[in-house]
Amino acid sequence: MRTVIVDDEPLARALVREYLAAHADVAVVAECGNGFEAVKAIAELAPDLVVLDIQMPKLDGFEVVELVGARSGTRFIFATAFDQYAIRAFEVRALDYLLKPFSQQRFDQALDNVRGALAASTVAPAPAPSLQGLGRASAPAQPLARVPIRDGTRVHVVPCDAIDCVQAQDDYVEIRAGGKAWLKNQALSDLEAQMDPRRFLRVHRSWLVNIEAVSRIEQATRDSHVAVLRDGSRVPVSRGGYQKLRAALS
Repeated sequence: MRTVIVDDEPLARALVREYLAAHADVAVVAECGNGFEAVKAIAELAPDLVVLDIQMPKLDGFEVVELVGARSGTRFIFATAFDQYAIRAFEVRALDYLLKPFSQQRFDQALDNVRGALAASTVAPAPAPSLQGLGRASAPAQPLARVPIRDGTRVHVVPCDAIDCVQAQDDYVEIRAGGKAWLKNQALSDLEAQMDPRRFLRVHRSWLVNIEAVSRIEQATRDSHVAVLRDGSRVPVSRGGYQKLRAALS
Protein backbone atom coordinates (compact mmCIF):
# COMPACT_ATOMS: atom_id res chain seq x y z
CA MET A 1 0.00 0.00 0.00
CA ARG A 2 1.89 3.04 -1.31
CA THR A 3 1.22 5.86 1.14
CA VAL A 4 1.76 9.63 1.33
CA ILE A 5 1.78 11.44 4.67
CA VAL A 6 0.59 15.06 4.63
CA ASP A 7 0.80 17.29 7.72
CA ASP A 8 2.39 20.67 8.38
CA GLU A 9 3.67 19.47 11.76
CA PRO A 10 6.88 17.33 11.58
CA LEU A 11 6.03 15.54 14.84
CA ALA A 12 2.61 14.57 13.50
CA ARG A 13 4.20 13.16 10.34
CA ALA A 14 6.73 11.26 12.43
CA LEU A 15 3.96 9.66 14.52
CA VAL A 16 2.06 8.49 11.44
CA ARG A 17 5.31 7.16 9.96
CA GLU A 18 5.95 5.25 13.21
CA TYR A 19 2.45 3.76 13.19
CA LEU A 20 2.81 2.77 9.52
CA ALA A 21 6.14 1.05 10.23
CA ALA A 22 4.24 -1.68 12.06
CA HIS A 23 2.61 -2.75 8.78
CA ALA A 24 4.74 -4.76 6.36
CA ASP A 25 2.37 -4.15 3.47
CA VAL A 26 2.78 -0.34 3.63
CA ALA A 27 5.48 1.77 1.97
CA VAL A 28 5.72 5.52 2.61
CA VAL A 29 6.54 7.05 -0.78
CA ALA A 30 6.41 10.75 0.20
CA GLU A 31 5.92 13.16 3.08
CA CYS A 32 4.47 16.63 2.50
CA GLY A 33 4.29 19.68 4.73
CA ASN A 34 1.58 21.61 2.88
CA GLY A 35 -1.25 21.20 0.40
CA PHE A 36 0.69 22.29 -2.68
CA GLU A 37 3.34 19.64 -2.05
CA ALA A 38 0.58 17.09 -1.53
CA VAL A 39 -1.16 17.81 -4.84
CA LYS A 40 2.13 17.50 -6.70
CA ALA A 41 3.14 14.27 -4.94
CA ILE A 42 -0.25 12.62 -5.45
CA ALA A 43 -0.32 13.58 -9.14
CA GLU A 44 3.19 12.23 -9.72
CA LEU A 45 3.12 9.13 -7.50
CA ALA A 46 -0.55 8.03 -7.65
CA PRO A 47 -0.44 6.51 -4.14
CA ASP A 48 -2.98 4.06 -2.81
CA LEU A 49 -3.47 6.02 0.40
CA VAL A 50 -2.98 9.54 1.72
CA VAL A 51 -3.05 10.24 5.47
CA LEU A 52 -4.02 13.88 5.44
CA ASP A 53 -4.27 16.74 7.91
CA ILE A 54 -7.01 19.33 7.33
CA GLN A 55 -5.77 22.71 8.53
CA MET A 56 -2.55 23.39 6.63
CA PRO A 57 -0.86 26.33 4.89
CA LYS A 58 -1.55 27.15 1.22
CA LEU A 59 -4.20 24.44 0.64
CA ASP A 60 -6.23 22.67 3.29
CA GLY A 61 -6.96 18.97 3.25
CA PHE A 62 -10.36 19.28 1.61
CA GLU A 63 -8.91 21.40 -1.18
CA VAL A 64 -6.28 18.73 -1.78
CA VAL A 65 -8.97 16.05 -2.07
CA GLU A 66 -11.02 18.25 -4.40
CA LEU A 67 -8.07 18.81 -6.71
CA VAL A 68 -6.85 15.23 -6.93
CA GLY A 69 -9.40 12.87 -5.42
CA ALA A 70 -11.99 12.70 -8.18
CA ARG A 71 -9.40 11.91 -10.84
CA SER A 72 -7.47 9.21 -9.00
CA GLY A 73 -7.95 5.90 -7.25
CA THR A 74 -6.27 7.28 -4.16
CA ARG A 75 -8.02 6.73 -0.84
CA PHE A 76 -7.91 9.27 1.99
CA ILE A 77 -7.78 9.15 5.76
CA PHE A 78 -8.13 12.49 7.53
CA ALA A 79 -6.05 12.96 10.68
CA THR A 80 -6.89 16.20 12.48
CA ALA A 81 -7.18 17.82 15.88
CA PHE A 82 -10.64 19.22 15.05
CA ASP A 83 -13.88 17.26 15.17
CA GLN A 84 -16.08 19.78 13.34
CA TYR A 85 -15.04 18.56 9.89
CA ALA A 86 -16.29 14.98 10.23
CA ILE A 87 -19.51 15.47 8.26
CA ARG A 88 -17.65 17.15 5.41
CA ALA A 89 -15.13 14.27 5.44
CA PHE A 90 -18.05 11.91 4.86
CA GLU A 91 -19.25 14.08 1.98
CA VAL A 92 -15.90 13.81 0.18
CA ARG A 93 -15.88 10.03 0.77
CA ALA A 94 -12.86 9.79 3.02
CA LEU A 95 -12.43 6.26 4.35
CA ASP A 96 -11.83 7.32 7.93
CA TYR A 97 -11.51 10.32 10.23
CA LEU A 98 -8.88 10.18 12.96
CA LEU A 99 -9.13 12.69 15.78
CA LYS A 100 -5.74 13.61 17.25
CA PRO A 101 -4.34 12.27 19.46
CA PHE A 102 -5.16 8.77 18.21
CA SER A 103 -3.68 5.44 19.25
CA GLN A 104 -1.89 2.77 17.26
CA GLN A 105 -4.97 0.57 17.66
CA ARG A 106 -7.28 3.24 16.24
CA PHE A 107 -4.86 3.88 13.38
CA ASP A 108 -4.67 0.16 12.60
CA GLN A 109 -8.46 0.07 12.41
CA ALA A 110 -8.37 2.85 9.82
CA LEU A 111 -5.81 0.94 7.76
CA ASP A 112 -8.06 -2.12 7.82
CA ASN A 113 -10.81 0.02 6.31
CA VAL A 114 -8.46 1.02 3.51
CA ARG A 115 -7.40 -2.58 2.87
CA GLY A 116 -11.02 -3.58 2.58
CA ALA A 117 -11.74 -0.81 0.10
CA LEU A 118 -8.69 -1.62 -2.02
CA ALA A 119 -9.53 -5.32 -2.02
CA ALA A 120 -13.09 -4.77 -3.20
CA SER A 121 -13.56 -6.26 -6.65
CA THR A 122 -16.06 -3.61 -7.77
CA VAL A 123 -16.10 0.14 -7.37
CA ALA A 124 -18.57 1.10 -4.65
CA PRO A 125 -19.20 4.20 -2.59
CA ALA A 126 -16.67 4.48 0.19
CA PRO A 127 -18.00 3.80 3.68
CA ALA A 128 -18.63 6.68 5.99
CA PRO A 129 -15.59 7.76 7.99
CA SER A 130 -15.68 6.46 11.52
CA LEU A 131 -16.76 9.05 14.06
CA GLN A 132 -15.34 7.01 16.93
CA GLY A 133 -13.89 9.23 19.60
CA LEU A 134 -15.66 12.43 18.57
CA GLY A 135 -16.92 14.32 21.58
CA ARG A 136 -19.84 16.20 20.01
CA ALA A 137 -21.86 16.57 16.82
CA SER A 138 -20.04 18.08 13.88
CA ALA A 139 -20.95 21.53 12.64
CA PRO A 140 -22.15 22.11 9.07
CA ALA A 141 -19.59 23.15 6.52
CA GLN A 142 -18.88 26.86 6.24
CA PRO A 143 -19.13 28.71 2.90
CA LEU A 144 -16.00 28.63 0.79
CA ALA A 145 -13.45 31.34 1.52
CA ARG A 146 -11.36 30.48 -1.55
CA VAL A 147 -11.62 28.32 -4.65
CA PRO A 148 -8.74 25.99 -5.62
CA ILE A 149 -8.32 25.50 -9.37
CA ARG A 150 -6.01 22.95 -10.95
CA ASP A 151 -4.38 23.98 -14.24
CA GLY A 152 -2.18 21.12 -15.38
CA THR A 153 0.54 20.80 -12.77
CA ARG A 154 -0.20 24.27 -11.35
CA VAL A 155 -2.72 25.14 -8.65
CA HIS A 156 -4.41 28.54 -8.39
CA VAL A 157 -6.17 29.60 -5.20
CA VAL A 158 -8.70 32.37 -5.82
CA PRO A 159 -10.18 34.18 -2.78
CA CYS A 160 -13.95 34.32 -3.03
CA ASP A 161 -13.89 38.01 -2.13
CA ALA A 162 -11.97 38.66 -5.36
CA ILE A 163 -14.38 36.76 -7.64
CA ASP A 164 -16.54 39.00 -9.83
CA CYS A 165 -18.67 36.36 -11.53
CA VAL A 166 -18.87 32.72 -12.57
CA GLN A 167 -20.21 31.43 -15.88
CA ALA A 168 -21.33 27.87 -16.65
CA GLN A 169 -19.60 26.34 -19.69
CA ASP A 170 -20.73 22.76 -20.31
CA ASP A 171 -19.10 20.63 -17.60
CA TYR A 172 -16.93 23.53 -16.44
CA VAL A 173 -17.31 26.91 -14.83
CA GLU A 174 -15.29 29.97 -15.80
CA ILE A 175 -14.31 31.93 -12.72
CA ARG A 176 -13.46 35.59 -13.30
CA ALA A 177 -11.52 37.67 -10.81
CA GLY A 178 -9.25 40.68 -11.14
CA GLY A 179 -9.33 40.70 -14.91
CA LYS A 180 -8.31 37.02 -15.15
CA ALA A 181 -10.32 33.90 -15.87
CA TRP A 182 -9.86 30.25 -14.92
CA LEU A 183 -11.74 27.11 -15.92
CA LYS A 184 -12.71 24.63 -13.21
CA ASN A 185 -14.23 21.21 -13.77
CA GLN A 186 -17.38 21.66 -11.68
CA ALA A 187 -21.07 22.26 -12.23
CA LEU A 188 -22.29 25.79 -11.54
CA SER A 189 -24.99 24.49 -9.19
CA ASP A 190 -22.40 22.60 -7.14
CA LEU A 191 -20.17 25.65 -6.80
CA GLU A 192 -23.15 27.84 -5.97
CA ALA A 193 -24.10 25.52 -3.11
CA GLN A 194 -20.63 26.01 -1.61
CA MET A 195 -20.56 29.80 -1.88
CA ASP A 196 -21.90 32.33 0.63
CA PRO A 197 -25.52 32.99 -0.46
CA ARG A 198 -25.38 36.43 1.16
CA ARG A 199 -22.68 37.44 -1.32
CA PHE A 200 -23.13 35.31 -4.44
CA LEU A 201 -26.39 35.39 -6.35
CA ARG A 202 -27.62 33.29 -9.29
CA VAL A 203 -28.90 35.99 -11.67
CA HIS A 204 -29.22 33.75 -14.74
CA ARG A 205 -29.23 30.01 -15.34
CA SER A 206 -25.62 30.29 -16.52
CA TRP A 207 -24.32 33.09 -14.29
CA LEU A 208 -23.43 33.62 -10.66
CA VAL A 209 -22.34 37.10 -9.56
CA ASN A 210 -20.68 38.60 -6.53
CA ILE A 211 -23.15 41.22 -5.33
CA GLU A 212 -20.29 43.44 -4.20
CA ALA A 213 -18.88 43.42 -7.74
CA VAL A 214 -22.08 44.84 -9.27
CA SER A 215 -21.76 48.52 -10.15
CA ARG A 216 -25.22 48.99 -11.62
CA ILE A 217 -28.10 47.31 -13.43
CA GLU A 218 -29.02 48.42 -16.95
CA GLN A 219 -32.01 47.61 -19.09
CA ALA A 220 -30.84 45.74 -22.20
CA THR A 221 -34.16 45.30 -23.98
CA ARG A 222 -37.75 45.84 -23.01
CA ASP A 223 -37.84 42.58 -21.06
CA SER A 224 -34.21 41.98 -20.11
CA HIS A 225 -31.45 43.52 -18.03
CA VAL A 226 -27.70 43.25 -17.58
CA ALA A 227 -25.53 43.68 -14.50
CA VAL A 228 -22.50 45.89 -15.11
CA LEU A 229 -19.63 44.76 -12.91
CA ARG A 230 -16.77 46.71 -11.38
CA ASP A 231 -14.42 45.63 -14.18
CA GLY A 232 -16.88 46.84 -16.85
CA SER A 233 -18.03 43.38 -17.93
CA ARG A 234 -21.73 42.81 -18.53
CA VAL A 235 -23.66 39.82 -17.19
CA PRO A 236 -27.14 38.88 -18.48
CA VAL A 237 -29.85 38.94 -15.83
CA SER A 238 -33.05 36.91 -16.10
CA ARG A 239 -36.40 38.27 -15.01
CA GLY A 240 -36.27 36.35 -11.74
CA GLY A 241 -32.62 37.24 -11.30
CA TYR A 242 -33.43 40.92 -11.72
CA GLN A 243 -35.91 40.83 -8.85
CA LYS A 244 -33.46 39.01 -6.59
CA LEU A 245 -30.59 41.32 -7.53
CA ARG A 246 -32.62 44.48 -6.94
CA ALA A 247 -33.68 43.18 -3.52
CA ALA A 248 -30.09 42.32 -2.62
CA LEU A 249 -28.76 45.71 -3.68
CA SER A 250 -31.50 47.74 -1.98
